[in-house]
Amino acid sequence: MFQVRSFSTMTMVVLTGPLGLIGAVPALLLFHQPFGFNAILGLIGLAGILMRNTLILIGQIKTNGESGLDPFHAVIEATVQRARPVILTALAAVLAFIPLTLSVFWGAMAYTLIGGTAIGTVLTLVFLPALYAIWFRVRPSVPQEQVEIRHDETGEDLPVSRVVMFKSYCPGWLDGSGKT
Repeated sequence: MFQVRSFSTMTMVVLTGPLGLIGAVPALLLFHQPFGFNAILGLIGLAGILMRNTLILIGQIKTNGESGLDPFHAVIEATVQRARPVILTALAAVLAFIPLTLSVFWGAMAYTLIGGTAIGTVLTLVFLPALYAIWFRVRPSVPQEQVEIRHDETGEDLPVSRVVMFKSYCPGWLDGSGKT
């Protein structure tokens, strides 16, 4: 709570912790490992790894917002900017636990951390921006000069959101220049 200074953000951080279960449980079942004390110990560590990734992502969203980006683009840019560091950190953790899988005692914890970190990291990178956008009601901003009606090939009106999306990500697509 003290690090994020917001109950809403703290709730989002806590909600990403269980995402690791989606990868940890199948990993334990696939490799015939017991769901005992060591696996539960791995789940506690896994929740910490995923919550740290969430804090990194939320911190970048807030930094982007403070630097002048509108909230929608701040969420997108933060996800793009932090995806590689988060994935590489998770990959390093997964590779570090591989030798531990050979241990009879610590094997269940290693498989829990490997499966949960691999799947949980990907889910966090997808789930957190969506949760953030829903939670804080972040919508794409529509500048006044982009509010216009365009027509597609069939002559039907394109929704304004599609016009903005095309103009943002495919400049030249709708003005006939053909450059994307």
